[in-house]
Amino acid sequence: MTSPTTHLLYLHGFRSSPQSMKAQKVAARMQARHPKVVWWCPQLPPSPREAMDMVVRGVQDWPRETMGVVGSSLGGFYARWLALQTGCRRTVLLNPAVFPARDLVKYIGEQTAWHDPQARFVVDAAFMGELQQQQDDIARLAPLHPASPEHQFAIVAKGDEVLDWREMMAFCAGGTTRLLEGGDHAISAFDDHIDDLFRFLDL
Repeated sequence: MTSPTTHLLYLHGFRSSPQSMKAQKVAARMQARHPKVVWWCPQLPPSPREAMDMVVRGVQDWPRETMGVVGSSLGGFYARWLALQTGCRRTVLLNPAVFPARDLVKYIGEQTAWHDPQARFVVDAAFMGELQQQQDDIARLAPLHPASPEHQFAIVAKGDEVLDWREMMAFCAGGTTRLLEGGDHAISAFDDHIDDLFRFLDL
């Protein structure tokens, strides 16, 4: 018998922010129905190393047994990395990036943020090395701490126009996975799944 989630972290995707559709929907429900649960949805810096350093510091005092992390796209990759690093017991992956060191090479240079086109940031070539290190960490730790149905829940859309659903399914292996026959990268039908997400988190 596990205890309810007392602390919840949400990690957004590449070029995204806490203003993303899914982050906002989760935040609204947390505020309305679970105001006593510690909630954190930070704006992640572009550097993967800096992003995870910031997150690890932010959750260092959170109880691992009752901590949950939700991650979308690149945030899903980060969520898997963080769960393996911390022993977090509840992880939700939403169309998670699997090989970001490979896929984000084409974005090296100046980029704009999805939710604020005036906000610009630079993707440095060195970031690919930071992502590769995190990929290596996952590959090293995953066999030692394999995902289980009660500790990991994933939503993967076959219709994702950005990521390969087959790679995502392999990345999420071992946990509970909901494979959507259609859908898209943003999981536009998120309202159809948010109840199950919160049930998994025991909220």
